[in-house]
Amino acid sequence: MNDHSPTARWKHDGVQVIPGGSLDPNTAQTPGMDRKAAIDFARAGAQKLWAGTVSIHPDAKTGAHHHGPLESVIYVVRGKARMRWGDRLEFTAEAGPGDFIFVPPYVPHQEINASRDETLECVLVRSDGQATAVNLDIEPVEKPESVLWVDPIHR
Repeated sequence: MNDHSPTARWKHDGVQVIPGGSLDPNTAQTPGMDRKAAIDFARAGAQKLWAGTVSIHPDAKTGAHHHGPLESVIYVVRGKARMRWGDRLEFTAEAGPGDFIFVPPYVPHQEINASRDETLECVLVRSDGQATAVNLDIEPVEKPESVLWVDPIHR
């Protein structure tokens, strides 16, 4: 297509541009968040990844969930994210704009918008072309353990 309007998908020689205004809300959802697919098998023919956006309203918490065998990367664009994880959601850490969050396969987690007045907006990438979200019935602990965002190099 040569239509460069905000809602048109553009494809040339295998490269595709998916405009932000044409993301697909018909993807696996978790209570408390709004996921939209940009790149997946159905939309772009992606064989090994899924990419899209996620928005969480101010002061909102998602339901506990995991993404099966998939690895997930969350990039915080705007707002303040609080992540809880573990079998009882007993661990917690926060991330802000420019921070990346890595979620390993099968790890129960819960995303929380730590701001009372700003929407949390993130870009999300997973290691498969199909969206997988397994919602869980987990009651979080009262006072989760605080864990700093660190990687093996910057401890």
